[in-house]
Amino acid sequence: MTENCYQSSGTATMLLPCSGASNTGQLANRAAVELTREGVGKMFCLAGIGGRLSGFVQSAKDTESVLVIDGCRMACGKAVLESAGIQEFKHLVVTEYGVEKENGFNLSDEDVDLIKEAVKNEISASQSGPTVPRISGCCCCG
Repeated sequence: MTENCYQSSGTATMLLPCSGASNTGQLANRAAVELTREGVGKMFCLAGIGGRLSGFVQSAKDTESVLVIDGCRMACGKAVLESAGIQEFKHLVVTEYGVEKENGFNLSDEDVDLIKEAVKNEISASQSGPTVPRISGCCCCG
């Protein structure tokens, strides 16, 4: 039986950030964490989708507003969704906003704010369509 673990009560965009081993991956992750805390969207588990856990994949398929935040042009997050058969989602790439990819993990507050603003703009642009229920809790991230 397939279980949907993206449970809801309101409107939110499912945020699926890269958490790659670079500053840009970590920047995507930190932006998603902060935006979730601010109530702008709700971070969800990209690894669960990549692992083909049925509830995670089904949740992403059933959610009307999904945004992948990739750190770089390699677009690993986008590839995870596509290989899981998920085709309906928005996609944002951190390096397309002028942030240089580095092997370190030094993140500036300015870069975090830049990416958060880009995510907010992407969500606003897609808000003219149907809304997604706000998450009250989920099997992986409470």
